[in-house]
Amino acid sequence: MVFYEVWVRSNHYHGSEPLTYAANENIKPGQIVVVPLRHETVIGIVFKKTAKPKVKTKLIQAISDLPTLPIEILQLMKWMKEYYPSSIGTITQLFIPPNIIKHQNQLYSNYLNRRPSTIPDLSEDQKMAINSMQNYDTYLLHGRTGSGKTRIYQELAIQEISKQKSVLLLTPEISLTTQLEDDFKHIFGNSVVLLHSTLTPKQRAERWVQLLSSKSPKIVIGPRSIIFSPLSNIGLIVIDEEHEPSYKQEQAPYYLTSRVAAKLRSIHVAKLILGSATPLVTDYYLARNREKPIIRLDKLARNNNTKLETIVVDSHDRSLFPRSNYISQPLTNSIETAIGRGEQALLYLNRRGTARAIVCTVCDYQAKCPRCDLPLTYHGDSHLLRCHLCGFTSSAPISCPECHNPTIKYLSIGTKAVVSEAERLFPDAKIQRFDSDSSKAERLEQHYSDIKNGSVDIIVGTQLLAKGLDLPKLSVVGVLLADTSLQLPDYTANERTFQLLSQVVGRVGRGHIDGKAIIQTYQPQSPALNAALKDDWENFYKKEIKERQLFLFPPFTHLLKLTVSRANSKSAQKAASIIASNLPKDVRVEGPAPAFHEKRLNRYKWQIVVKSHERSKLINIIDSLPSNCSWDIDPSDLI
Repeated sequence: MVFYEVWVRSNHYHGSEPLTYAANENIKPGQIVVVPLRHETVIGIVFKKTAKPKVKTKLIQAISDLPTLPIEILQLMKWMKEYYPSSIGTITQLFIPPNIIKHQNQLYSNYLNRRPSTIPDLSEDQKMAINSMQNYDTYLLHGRTGSGKTRIYQELAIQEISKQKSVLLLTPEISLTTQLEDDFKHIFGNSVVLLHSTLTPKQRAERWVQLLSSKSPKIVIGPRSIIFSPLSNIGLIVIDEEHEPSYKQEQAPYYLTSRVAAKLRSIHVAKLILGSATPLVTDYYLARNREKPIIRLDKLARNNNTKLETIVVDSHDRSLFPRSNYISQPLTNSIETAIGRGEQALLYLNRRGTARAIVCTVCDYQAKCPRCDLPLTYHGDSHLLRCHLCGFTSSAPISCPECHNPTIKYLSIGTKAVVSEAERLFPDAKIQRFDSDSSKAERLEQHYSDIKNGSVDIIVGTQLLAKGLDLPKLSVVGVLLADTSLQLPDYTANERTFQLLSQVVGRVGRGHIDGKAIIQTYQPQSPALNAALKDDWENFYKKEIKERQLFLFPPFTHLLKLTVSRANSKSAQKAASIIASNLPKDVRVEGPAPAFHEKRLNRYKWQIVVKSHERSKLINIIDSLPSNCSWDIDPSDLI
């Protein structure tokens, strides 16, 4: 009898140590097996042989005929458990799809070794950038929108594929995978594999098996989860739009994708490219401080002498809104001109729904979620109120539930209301909305070709439209309310505003046709807003890094966010105070205080922020926390 340490894939196993199972034969490390766990049967990964335990040991039930996982995957799993403390069951779930044993159909495909004539020539800036990235190291590719970062990714991928090394290309939004797939498939053919959450479980499992089984190099495109793909020889990892918050996992083990990618790069001795027009302040500082290469691209890839005009509309001046409360006359005129030329317009608002607040005009009533105490959003298409935190829904009132006043007012505006307003102002235009409320059939990736070829006149949506899209016929961008992120009570508010505005304005003026950006704002003097419109990264960075240092925020400290949840606010405050009082004295503790969203699902949350120059001290705190206290290390924000 031989005994093995096995990492089980189950959220029912909360232990931090591997389980021991027995077998009658030798099993290689990395082999996928089927094992009993309490009253269920689960998948596991054999890590190594171990001594016979003192307690009775269950037998491994089956050994899959899949190839063993690469040794690099096992190394990354061990590092993950130490760097982002979590249970073995949670960590293992990141690396293996569910029901993988049921979907072992192996799909082989061959690399098409060709470079079609349609691939654009490299500009001199792009050539210099590529020549600067020949060593297997970490690079920050700081390229303005439209500078051709994707073309650089293609050329670097060609280099690595020719060496029989695989490539990971990460994107922050599933909606962007269609564009990237088009960009890469015409070069690499069936070597391109897409992995993302909208695939069926069978599709995901089959593609995962394809990667594990393939003898030829692959290019994997998808969101943050592809960083755990079962590849044995990686030469290039690209994190496109590296500044995006979606690269932070918001549930256990709360990993930050760029940190995991850095470790994976080290394991494989690969290149890691962090690409962005608006890199994270922390990443930029660390790159400079650690003398990592920062590659700057200042010129448009298409140097066609196109112009970009920006106009700031002060939303306090209501004379600029004669026909609409939400769409100013300068923006209306620009859209009319664009449509008349056969061009497109994009209306950006980082708010879903039809209205953000429903209030009574007589008493103080406001429609709020009974479980979270947050304003409910009205959705006009379904005539429902919805909480976007917990999912609570109710029908919209026709009179005030408290004083019975028949006049209910719908304040503010969401993307659905923008569509209604645009339909009224531009009755002959084809208008389409894209946000996270869109059904599967309505999602951006399903309509990308129609948008790109100009079949849609006006595109309406939230921040997913601000990321990476290259639309040749888009000439007008209208930002209806540029102040949304500035109002957030968080140290990242200015950075987020700069990023969002830079990205959404960057959808026009990319070298296709002349562009115009109209920014409607109640804070026209905002330094972050003006820096974004001037594309003044350096001055924004200098101001922001001084504030981070002054108030001790990343990159000058490590953060740990602790949260307790109780049935009422008083007990949550008491529990948080007890935890705070027991924290070590050699760290900085802020709080406890109510969470930004204090009430959720009839529970009240209080949080504590812990700061330390040594991350190891925060790891030690996590290890000593009570089980009813949740944590997030390296949080992307403190909201």
